Amino acid sequence: MTVKDNVILNHTEINHKIRRIAFQIYESNVNENEVILAGIDKNGYVFAKKLKTALEKISEIKPILCKVIIDKKSPQSEIKTSIPESEYKNKSLVLVDDVLNSGTTLIYGVKHFLNVPLKQFKTAVLVNRNHKKYPVKADFKGISLSTSLHEHVNVVLEGKVYEAVLE
Repeated sequence: MTVKDNVILNHTEINHKIRRIAFQIYESNVNENEVILAGIDKNGYVFAKKLKTALEKISEIKPILCKVIIDKKSPQSEIKTSIPESEYKNKSLVLVDDVLNSGTTLIYGVKHFLNVPLKQFKTAVLVNRNHKKYPVKADFKGISLSTSLHEHVNVVLEGKVYEAVLE
């Protein structure tokens, strides 16, 4: 991988990562009829939609999208989902976000779904950074990066050109 103008992942590389993660989700859910892709609002949800499309192309599993709304400035406040609890109860669920940085958003997302019995619970991120504040890990990840605390990873998944940039 060559880094040009701080681009960590270019459009082609992101598409490859999406496809690879979709295969990993399929492999860990090969005996399931459906899997819930719970995308954290904004980029996590956009990433979940792209994973859904890739999963539909490679398997018979029916991916069900769920938008997870977390106030990132106050993650302890109520978390909302676009589908009712009854639709993901006793099913396999993948919590999806674009970047795992400190782990705050992901851990509160995990906490929310722990109130419901699930068959299997996994996490997926496009970019995994090594600044974890909480003991949370990404089961499926596109790329792992060691960055400084002062740097920011910006992921663009909409429009004609996708990219992940270190700022």
